[in-house]
Order: sequence, then structure tokens, then C-alpha cells
Amino acid sequence: MISMKNIIKKYDGKTVLNDISVDFPSGKTSVILGPSGSGKSTLLRSLDLLVRPESGSVSFPDLSVNYAEPISKKDSFSLRRKTSMVFQNWNLFPNLTVLDNITAAPITVLKTSKADAEKEARSLLRQVGLEGLEKRYPSQLSGGQQQRISICRALAINPEYILLDEPTSALDPELETQVLKILEKLANEGQSMIIVTHNMEFARLVADKIVFIEDGNKVFDGETKDFFENPTPRIKDFLSGISLEAEN
Repeated sequence: MISMKNIIKKYDGKTVLNDISVDFPSGKTSVILGPSGSGKSTLLRSLDLLVRPESGSVSFPDLSVNYAEPISKKDSFSLRRKTSMVFQNWNLFPNLTVLDNITAAPITVLKTSKADAEKEARSLLRQVGLEGLEKRYPSQLSGGQQQRISICRALAINPEYILLDEPTSALDPELETQVLKILEKLANEGQSMIIVTHNMEFARLVADKIVFIEDGNKVFDGETKDFFENPTPRIKDFLSGISLEAEN
């Protein structure tokens, strides 16, 4: 389990995360929801130090980091080793083939042999239906294919948690469905995931837990069924307006 305690983050004097404490269970899919600008992506990115809060802590069973204190290179590496981020705009290396994109981190960071890294990469490509594209470059792939490659790249380092920040927001509906099916499969297999998304249907289908954030405050933290079937007036308003909000 990941446990975040008393997280505070400010930008230019404005509080983006206001003393948030939340747990993300292992082997489950947690979905972070909220209006645009609510702080949900900031919270997600704090988990692997892409964002550094002013105060608070993040803990795994065997590692604890206090954001307000100096973080050693060892702890920083260990923290990032436990998680792997998938961004909304894929962030693949354009000058590397599909195979090289997936094997780069295992080979350079984890010191995995090239043969073993490529074997694992080919296995991951089969799992996401992209076998045979190993030698292509990102520019030769559709957006949905690139995002599936990004998921393969995240899985290749065997992280404890996969972090996904609006993984389908840049895709058209057909390509979005391709990616969501992969994530649903991972959820059903018990892969620990924390996802920021605007897709309510997907959240209802795969989430074991919902965290709802607004104006930097945690408004809801509980089971998916309670969020959708027993919403507060504010959450009810959010759900009724989400389709329009997602277009803005």
C-alpha cells in the first residue's frame, strides 16, 4: 500500500493540495477524479517526485520519504523504481524503435541484459496486440498504438504501481477504447494502478476506490459503488456535468 500523509503543495502562493492524506491499496485500481485544476494530477505526480510538495510524506511498506526534508539519491531512485508513469501524450523517444523504447529503462537503469529485456518487451507487445511492430518508430504508429507502447514501457520495469495521468484524453473515441481495454485487463489481473481520468464509465468499471479532489481538498475517499450510487449533492453535480466539462 502507498500511504500519503498531510500533503501540501503550493504554486505562486496558491495552495494546490491542502493537507491531503490518502491511501492507495496494493493490487487494486484507484481512480482520482475532480474538476480541471483541482490538483489531482499534482497529487499523482507527487508519488514519483515529478512534483515535490512543500510538506507531507509518502510511504511504502519498506520506504518512507518526507517531502519537507532532503531526499537522498538512493531514496529518490527507490521511490521512482516502485512506480512508473504513463502520460497523456505518450512521451516516447521519437528516435528509438518500439523495441528500444520499451527496453531502454530495463537495460540502462535496471541493468537487465539486452536479450532478457527484448524477450520481456516482445511478451508485453503480444499482450497489448502489437506484436510485429518492434522495428517501427513512434511516428509510424497511431495515437492508440503509441499509448499502448507507453503502457508496455511502464510495465517493463516491473513497478509496484503504474501511475496514469489522463492516459486517453488525447485520443479519439475508437483509439481510447483500445487503450481502456488494456487497462481493464491489467486491473482484472491485479496490477496496482492509480489513474487520473475524466472517463466516468471507465472509472465505474475498473476502479476499486475513488478519490475525489476539488480546490486542492479531498472531498471523497471511498468505494466506487458509494461514489456513483450515493453521491453527495456536489458529486452529483459533477457527474451530471462531466461530459460537458471534459470537452472544455
